[in-house]
Amino acid sequence: MLGDDARALIEHSQTAHFVIQEERIVYANPTFAALIGWPREDLIGQHHQVAAPPEHLERTREIVARRLAGKVGRPGQMPMVRRDGSRLDVRVFATLVPFGGRPAVLVTLNDITELTGALQRASWNAQMLERTETLCRSGSFEITLPEGLVKLSSGLQQLLGLAADAPACSIDALDWVPPDERDLVAGIWRGAELGEPFDFQHRVLTAQGQRLTVLHRGRVEQDEAGKRRGIALLQDITAQREAEQRMQQLATQDDVTGLPNRAAFLDKVDAAIVAAGWDKHIVTLLAIDVPRISELRDKLGFCAGDALAMALAARLQQTASEGEVVARLGSHEFALMLKLPADATEAQSIVLARAERMRQVLETTVRLSTTEIIARCIIGVASFPGDAQRPVELLELAQTARLRATQDGPVVLYEPESNARALHEMRVEALLCKAIADDELELHYQPQVDLSNGHVAGAEALLRWTSPALGVVSPGEFIAVAERAGLIAALGDWVLRRACQQIAQWRAEGVPPVRIGVNFSPLQLQRRDLAQHIQAILLETGAVPALLGVEVTEGSVMADVGHAAAVLREIKALGVEIALDDFGTGYSSLSRLRSLPIDVVKIDRLFVHDVTAASEDVSVTRALITMAQGLQLKVLAEGVESEGQLSLLAANRCDLIQGFVFSAALPADAFATLLREGRRLPDRFVTRVRRTRTLLLVDDDVHILASLKRLLRRDGYTIVTAASGAEGLQRLAECEVDVIVSDQRMPAMTGVDFLRRAKDLYPYTIRMVLSGYTELQSIIDAINEGAIYKFLTKPWDDGLLRGHVAEAFRQKELADENRRLARQVESANADYQALNQRLEALLAQQRSETELLALAASSARDALEALPGAVVVVDGDGTLAFVNAGARELIPGAAAELGARAVDVLPDCMTRTDWDTGGPGSIIELGGRRHRALRRTLQRDGQMPSHILLLTPEIAAKAH
Repeated sequence: MLGDDARALIEHSQTAHFVIQEERIVYANPTFAALIGWPREDLIGQHHQVAAPPEHLERTREIVARRLAGKVGRPGQMPMVRRDGSRLDVRVFATLVPFGGRPAVLVTLNDITELTGALQRASWNAQMLERTETLCRSGSFEITLPEGLVKLSSGLQQLLGLAADAPACSIDALDWVPPDERDLVAGIWRGAELGEPFDFQHRVLTAQGQRLTVLHRGRVEQDEAGKRRGIALLQDITAQREAEQRMQQLATQDDVTGLPNRAAFLDKVDAAIVAAGWDKHIVTLLAIDVPRISELRDKLGFCAGDALAMALAARLQQTASEGEVVARLGSHEFALMLKLPADATEAQSIVLARAERMRQVLETTVRLSTTEIIARCIIGVASFPGDAQRPVELLELAQTARLRATQDGPVVLYEPESNARALHEMRVEALLCKAIADDELELHYQPQVDLSNGHVAGAEALLRWTSPALGVVSPGEFIAVAERAGLIAALGDWVLRRACQQIAQWRAEGVPPVRIGVNFSPLQLQRRDLAQHIQAILLETGAVPALLGVEVTEGSVMADVGHAAAVLREIKALGVEIALDDFGTGYSSLSRLRSLPIDVVKIDRLFVHDVTAASEDVSVTRALITMAQGLQLKVLAEGVESEGQLSLLAANRCDLIQGFVFSAALPADAFATLLREGRRLPDRFVTRVRRTRTLLLVDDDVHILASLKRLLRRDGYTIVTAASGAEGLQRLAECEVDVIVSDQRMPAMTGVDFLRRAKDLYPYTIRMVLSGYTELQSIIDAINEGAIYKFLTKPWDDGLLRGHVAEAFRQKELADENRRLARQVESANADYQALNQRLEALLAQQRSETELLALAASSARDALEALPGAVVVVDGDGTLAFVNAGARELIPGAAAELGARAVDVLPDCMTRTDWDTGGPGSIIELGGRRHRALRRTLQRDGQMPSHILLLTPEIAAKAH
């Protein structure tokens, strides 16, 4: 038993004690009882494992047994269970002691639950720190000051790729910091203020040789003993820095060309303007627009547009000098900043020359894959300090100046009125959008007259706009604004719909029907569903397709001939007429023109001349008319404003005319009235009206004119007179003349010169000279040139003169008849050519069908050969046409007799005539075997029926 003093000590001890003897608790001090939540008196006699958790029962039994065996142990840690089921952690030590004269085990326990919890939390925090450092690609270190020894965390060791047992290093010689940055890191730590956090960025080197950028945060602390230490956190921000650099690049650079973008360019311009304020320089901006980039992107895809943009960007960079800035402002817009000394003389000329040189460089052919592209560009120019003081304003002014650029003037300097013009255009654009919605627009119709009968054959629908705010707005103004603002498609749809509505309305009102032509913009022509769109509007409005015409410009068609041809063929298939507008102003060729489904060629007003025009110009017009009519196209001349122009066109056999000489564009009601009244051209301009023989007499002597008129009137000629060459040309413009008789010596213009001019303008006239002066050389030259048919002398013999004039008329009529016949032959040849093409296409189709039939026949023959039976085909005339392998085996020699009479080759049982062609067949004996024979008849149109015999061996049924 314990002594009284010892018991007293144990009773008051704050350490739990209990004694185990014979596996029972024989003593427990109050601390132990309170620790496990048992009343002290209830513990005595309990099994010593009363507070042991189930998983430790075996362990506690072994420990007690070892102690009773005299084995010395060591303190240990284990959990225990209170009476209420809660757990606690204890530090336990068991030792052998005598108790009551017998061996016992004294167990001493200390409650370490709080310590265990603290250690677990510390361990969890350490693990979380390590994991956090790994996840965040960060690490930490501790530095002792002033020694400067650095101790790395596991996260930092992992980030740097260092071994866990890497030796400590000094802050002054960190081998994982690049040499050029070590002094920076050490200096910041050495100079750090106590308790003041700091951060900075630098690079580190990993053991694998990789360079990382880290954000270095740190703070210096001091403990109670005055010992200073530093704590640092290093975070890998390499990816973040790269992303920031990429974002900065995207924010300041064009991602396709690598050039500065708009924001970066304006920053550079701003810096240049500030610097120019000090060193007195001129800052000039060139705003360059290349629409071809967008066209390529829309037609061929983004890759094609980007390829062209990169090629042009490279050229701009190559031409830019040092200190100049090239930028890409948008998908098809570039800019260049130039600097010029303030005292530079002729600065404007220098800038224009530089801009023109740059334009020429950009417009040099670019080769993309197998295609050569010419990228047209326009350039606007503005300068500081003359035009604007701020970068944005300066760029806007350069872009505004560009709006005035034309094909003839692609480089334009900013002018103050350009800004006002731009504001006006923006107002026009806004009001135009409202006009489309509010139906402020209307169509006027300019008649198109058929020169073969003088009647109105059609009209061109022309858009007009009277704005409540602006008044009458010129089409040339608002259509150009619509094209730039992207409203041209909406305008085109409005015009098409309104024209179709008007066609249907006039038809319902009984107005004489004529075709109405509608202009289509290049943007509309790019629609692949344009034909379906037109058809939908025709169906919606009830307009007749034959009364609608589509007019497309030569330039819009030639931009993409293949696409345009496909779209126009679909439109023509609807019954809509196709007209090619502005013909002669573009780059179309005969081969391309023939590939287009064109009905009418509209000659541009540039080629509509009168008698005062140069002979070369008239020849061009005549060639255009002849060429188009040779392709079986109608020719319409637009912009005809004078009778002289009209007469010249009629003489050259133009088909249709349009212009003020007949009528201006009229509102719908006025045009309907014109149609109802049947207004037409005078007969003298109508090419199919049969005219009397017309003779033009030209002489400056009125008495001679009177004499000639009296002499020749008796022959029934319509005689027109003129007193000079100029007056004679005017008479030729006013009426169609067959024969000209002119004096040689006249003031201002000799007879030869007059007749040369008449030949150029009216080559089909017969021209004679009547003169008393024999200037032989000039007359001989004129005869050799074909300008003069005959030379007659004064005074004349009345009979001979009348005979020569009559012969001239016969020559004229013969030539006219020959030309008429030639035109008929040309038309017939064109028809024959078209017929031959259709026949060739039909023959090709028939050849294809024949090949298909032959292939089908070959396939059928192969199938018959493969049948498991004998097949015999007998033609309608009784000849043997085919035997398959089974038949050749069954009837030896049959293959050699193909073409012979079947009755001479086949057994009698196969040539019977009493076959049941629709039944199950008959049984015949052949080759010692029974066969089931089927006969079928093949009926072919226009031919005698053939017969097919199929023989299959009969299989005998087995006895059951």
